[in-house]
Amino acid sequence: MGRLLYELGRVDEKKRIANERASDKIGKGSFSWAWELDGTTEERERGITMDVAMQTMATPHRNITILDAPGHKDFIPNMISGASQADCALLVVDAGTGEFEAGFERGGQTREHIVLVRSLGVSQVVVAVNKLDQVGWAQSRYEDVVSQLKTFLVQSGFHPAKTHFAPVGAMAGVNLLNRDGPEAENLRQWYNGPTLVELLDQLQPPTRDITAPLRFPISNVFKGQGSGTGVSGRICGGVVQVGERLRIRPGDETAIVKSIETEDKVVPWAVAGWNVTLYLTAVDPIHLDIGSVLCPMTQPIPLASVFTARIIVFDIQVPILSGSSVELFHHAHDVPASISKLTATLDRASGAPIKKNPRFLTKGTSAEVQITIRPGAMSAYGSRPQPIPLEPFSVSKEMGRILIRRSGETIAAGEWTTLAQSLHKCSLGDFRHRAGYPELNQGSQYLEGRRNY
Repeated sequence: MGRLLYELGRVDEKKRIANERASDKIGKGSFSWAWELDGTTEERERGITMDVAMQTMATPHRNITILDAPGHKDFIPNMISGASQADCALLVVDAGTGEFEAGFERGGQTREHIVLVRSLGVSQVVVAVNKLDQVGWAQSRYEDVVSQLKTFLVQSGFHPAKTHFAPVGAMAGVNLLNRDGPEAENLRQWYNGPTLVELLDQLQPPTRDITAPLRFPISNVFKGQGSGTGVSGRICGGVVQVGERLRIRPGDETAIVKSIETEDKVVPWAVAGWNVTLYLTAVDPIHLDIGSVLCPMTQPIPLASVFTARIIVFDIQVPILSGSSVELFHHAHDVPASISKLTATLDRASGAPIKKNPRFLTKGTSAEVQITIRPGAMSAYGSRPQPIPLEPFSVSKEMGRILIRRSGETIAAGEWTTLAQSLHKCSLGDFRHRAGYPELNQGSQYLEGRRNY
């Protein structure tokens, strides 16, 4: 991403040289472009992205906010937090011999990230097939990588019309903004398609629900300059204005919006879809947590500690049992939970109950389950779990999606439904259509392996 930002003028020559010299000094010269977004000392020393970094860039027809999310399996929770704020995905895969296969094989991060971003509602993806210069710009290698990814992206729910590919050599800047220069000569012999920037320029912004009540999940909390505390994240619905008093959920605390910043500009208001920083006053920072949701005083978001969800089970090896301990992810929230009840398995096409109270759930199963939030590890013995703010998927898609992980593996995704007991109010086919999952025909091999983003 650093080289792309440089090509678009977001990184000046002075900054490029400074990053190059500093990275060479600690023996990490090959990571100099990554230093534009990997800003912490630990990230730079280890040579990996660990947290979500935000930057902006402009193409001829789009202003794009970049959320650079970690790819390493140890930092999947941070990746989920970043992906939950995204409209589109830019997937960068390594075409080097053996490198693509390592990420794409069963359990690889390429597969896991693809499924995660689709489960979180992302419907458009641009794939940059990188490091083709290391394989001599071989057209056959590019076509092999594209062929394998196309199949899996469709299986994961991405429509072919919303999936695009570009061959690139990022270190040399080949096919990022153009294909000029001698470095791109071999690529020009067989590729005359769009550059990466041209593909990003064609992404379609989704429709925003600005008439809904404000929903602002907090992804970061920090001390602001002077008085006030800063909170950042993406507005999932509604409008927020300077001077407005907001409620903090969970809890009953309130705060006043002192100022709003987006793309390094101070603005009087912001709407759904914007990534912003709100500076708040009249609140003790102790009441502001990552995962909390800011909402209107008169239209607070519901809280739940026990709820029913409809889920699709991924390619797991160990079945899900009633009482299984899991991690529940909802935006930046990561809380311990239990699958407290397996209510029913559901027909893949109609959503009708197949078997009530099943003993376990295996891969590819569609099911309705009850999820119970558990007290955190640091909670006092016997304490009650703190409910989390979320909304039925039928009311808000962004606030109704959940991910379920266990032992470092994403095992299921789905939606919070209403608390009604009837299993016939919403067919699973309708759920998959709204949530963005593909139809699961009996002969299909949905999520045959793992996933990436």
